[in-house]
Amino acid sequence: MADPTYDRREQFQQIQSGLLPGEQIIAVYDAIGTGTGFIGLTDRRVIIQDRSFVGKRYAITSIPYAKITSVSVVSNKSWGGSFFSTGAIAVHVGTHTYEVEFRGAQKAHHVHNVILHHIS
Repeated sequence: MADPTYDRREQFQQIQSGLLPGEQIIAVYDAIGTGTGFIGLTDRRVIIQDRSFVGKRYAITSIPYAKITSVSVVSNKSWGGSFFSTGAIAVHVGTHTYEVEFRGAQKAHHVHNVILHHIS
């Protein structure tokens, strides 16, 4: 497997410290906006840091690919515009949706494609 891609070493190390035996990191991307700290992709699951809890608390949520029902590109562009002009994706798990915004459309494109590959 290729070397993992990541934005911030401390986020990468946080994901690395919670890996299951044999699990490998694909990428860890810093998120922008309210609520989400980062998203990690492994060969087994998506890991999202959710900072939206009251009192400066946060959660690390693991989502096995088998539980993801769909992944969306979130955009304010019309269909005539560039599909990946935005840097945001939405991961749908049952009735819950996790929205993650990135610095740059390339990261959103990569996350979308990795998740789509694992759920297809």
